[in-house]
Amino acid sequence: MKLCRFSQDPGDAKIGAIVGSSTLVDLTPSGITRFEDLLELDDPLAKLSGLDRAALPKLSISDVKLLAPVERQEVWAAGVTYLRSKKARMDESEFSASAYDRVYEAPRPELFFKSLPEKVAGPRDEIGIRRDARWSVPEPELALVINSRGKLVGYTIGNDMSSRDIEGENLLYLPQAKTYRNSCALGPFLVLGAAEAIAREWTIRLAIERGGQVVFSGETSVNQIKRSFTELVEYLFRSQRFPHGAILLTGTGVVPADTFTLQERDWVEIEVSGIGLLRNQVTVV
Repeated sequence: MKLCRFSQDPGDAKIGAIVGSSTLVDLTPSGITRFEDLLELDDPLAKLSGLDRAALPKLSISDVKLLAPVERQEVWAAGVTYLRSKKARMDESEFSASAYDRVYEAPRPELFFKSLPEKVAGPRDEIGIRRDARWSVPEPELALVINSRGKLVGYTIGNDMSSRDIEGENLLYLPQAKTYRNSCALGPFLVLGAAEAIAREWTIRLAIERGGQVVFSGETSVNQIKRSFTELVEYLFRSQRFPHGAILLTGTGVVPADTFTLQERDWVEIEVSGIGLLRNQVTVV
């Protein structure tokens, strides 16, 4: 089942269920006003299936603004989970190459904080490239949606924007390369009820448009992620508390050539076959 956060008026956030390709059912009149309350239930799908949808308002997706599917959850990210991302991270930095090689093979994954929820960009919002970076790329990723008890309850699409030259200069610069204004986008939908085995059949596609032309495209399979979702979630929740749940980006397997960098006004499209399409325009921050 696909859900969304949406608004009809500025400052107004509602919860909807997606029907077909162009319709959403407004769940707000049924008392579902936040994802968090729904995702904390033992069986959120049972709650949703028990609703009388015929009595709820139906809207066209084109008539609303879709919001990022995040409320009070922290957003974290896992790195070097694809063989392709290990190679890219090693190529960008002779100084840090051996560290990336070791973390790909190590029992403990690389996990880092990505964004506070209020800083996350939603569908068609702007995503940023740092003005002091020379080499900026998007990172298309499957995002795990986890409740406060550490239970994986859903999935969405994530864009882990990165300044590869800053990260490559020194590993200690990772927070500056990864966490800055407009550096994270999520959306457009939250998918409930898909087991990991199903999600691993999905394809992740990236396309970058410049001046109306596609200047880069690529794709990978979710099944190329080396670590299990259970393992990533378990490590994230070690010695941690997430009272409102968390969202965890799972790494990227689509990396543009080393000669490519994003430019202002580029459009970035990320499509995950089981979820939908996240589209954002680039701005300099």
